[in-house]
Amino acid sequence: MLESLRRLWSKGPKSTDVSLFQEWADKRGLQLKRVRDADGCTIEPQGSTAENAWRIEWGDSQRSYIEGRELRMSADIGTAREMLVLVLNRELMETMEKAVFEQYVEDVQTRIDTETPPEMRWLVMFPKLTGSELGKLKDRYSAVASVKPWLQLWLTAALEEALAETIDKVPAHAPAVFTITRGRLTFRTAMPSPDPDVLTRWHGVFERILPSARQLARDWSDASAGGATGTLRPSVWPPSRPTEDE
Repeated sequence: MLESLRRLWSKGPKSTDVSLFQEWADKRGLQLKRVRDADGCTIEPQGSTAENAWRIEWGDSQRSYIEGRELRMSADIGTAREMLVLVLNRELMETMEKAVFEQYVEDVQTRIDTETPPEMRWLVMFPKLTGSELGKLKDRYSAVASVKPWLQLWLTAALEEALAETIDKVPAHAPAVFTITRGRLTFRTAMPSPDPDVLTRWHGVFERILPSARQLARDWSDASAGGATGTLRPSVWPPSRPTEDE
């Protein structure tokens, strides 16, 4: 009896079946790995280089605004460490802003600085894009950045069209968060269990916006001493839009 219990305990909790992800990766010639000592997996291109590398991760959420498990995609893009960008669905943005306001009203600024996800702090630190600047995304998404012109360029280059195509397919309440920080582009969304359809949809978006982000990072000159401005080659400026909100 005692030996049977030892064998049972040694097996530990049953890990989640990721065979659907494995099939998805195999069809695309990608490599899936289980996460050691955790319930999750990673998917990456085989033989990728530093210039074209990216990673998909599925596992426990790393952010309090996504409960349970999340799907993450990330890639280095080469922006300056001072470049901070946040693009997220509007319902989540409104929830975050309400939470930050309530915390300040309760006079717990210390907790905000040390425990609040950085994305929530950015919402009150940086200017938001107006409705006209967001274009097709204005009713569904919100966006802020430490260098607003860079974000506007990225929207025009690829992000606006790629996200606009998901509006009729993704529920408005579903978290969809894109960040750029420390030279890395990251996407997060909730995924309680492996869902190849959701993975395919968001991987398609990520594939479309990643090259433009890397190209803009190369085109953008070194940040100024304050890290708040930059210069661009004239050829990459987007067509101008009305400045008044629609």
